[in-house]
Amino acid sequence: MNALWSLLAFLVALGVLVSFHELGHYSAAKFCGVKVLKFSVGFGGSIWKYQKDVNSTEWAISSIPLGGYVKMDDESFKSKKLWQRSLIVAAGPIANFLLAILFLTVLFSSGVPQLPAKMVDPAKDTLAYEVGIYAGDQITGWKSEGEQSFRPIASWNQLRWRLMDALTAQKSFSLEVLDIQKKPQLIVFNKEKLPKLSPNTDPISQLGLKPDTSEPIEWFELRLNPIQSIFTASERVWDISVVSVRMLAGIFTGESSMKQLGGPLSIADMAGKSAQVGWQSYLGFLALISISLGILNLLPFPMLDGGQLLYDVWELITGKRLPESWQNVLQRIGVAGLMLLTVLALFNDISRLFLR
Repeated sequence: MNALWSLLAFLVALGVLVSFHELGHYSAAKFCGVKVLKFSVGFGGSIWKYQKDVNSTEWAISSIPLGGYVKMDDESFKSKKLWQRSLIVAAGPIANFLLAILFLTVLFSSGVPQLPAKMVDPAKDTLAYEVGIYAGDQITGWKSEGEQSFRPIASWNQLRWRLMDALTAQKSFSLEVLDIQKKPQLIVFNKEKLPKLSPNTDPISQLGLKPDTSEPIEWFELRLNPIQSIFTASERVWDISVVSVRMLAGIFTGESSMKQLGGPLSIADMAGKSAQVGWQSYLGFLALISISLGILNLLPFPMLDGGQLLYDVWELITGKRLPESWQNVLQRIGVAGLMLLTVLALFNDISRLFLR
């Protein structure tokens, strides 16, 4: 039953996120005057389709629910200016980021359970212990290197993403802290002493900052007005995106592990678990996956939107489009690379779910 629930939650998630991604491409194409021949959720043969007339777009749901596509009139697309073609390509990932902002805005507006940024005693061999963090300290403000003023910290989750941003960028930061006697303190973490990222380690644990989860846990409901929700959601999507890109780049620099890559089995497992917890957990999961989908499609692989944008950069610099013979060669390389990443992600999935 759990497997069926996970599959259903996964298919719903994929259908929503892919449809919105393709809707981004479709909307930009229509805005730029490009004729759209077909809008399909899924690949393969159509199991449902609708077309108003021969001159309109065909809408379809296809048999393989692992993606989707917008088929445009090739001549109509190629006739457009470079900025229009680039906008159409970039609109898919942009749509995913906007959808994540929408989901998180709904969460923050409706009220979401949060853990306070109240600390426990750090381990004695950590930087948090060295700079003077103690049990009961409540972190209320954050200022990164180069910022002029402190930004409020409302929860541990918000602080965690701030910490990941600082650690992945290796930049100094300062914390406003209320100690156990409610006296304000200023704590500075210098970048020279921050723990270095390395595979298979938790950088925040290495830093020594851990929330108080002793029973009874002091959960509180974070509820923001609509304007605050949009701002906070946008900020969170930016933080997650930046940290995700740095972690992905860390795979090639040795700071992250290939074992962190996840595939469809892991996503389905997380989808099922989050959906069973409740709609808020599932909506938060959808936001994270939507961000991941946006980032994935911006990778410079020829089969993805990022590959096409790379071709557009070539055209912008040289004034000429990349020859089709080159594109064909790069596409084969890109397909091979994507297949390798897919196999690796599936191997990681199997290792996590069945071999642990």
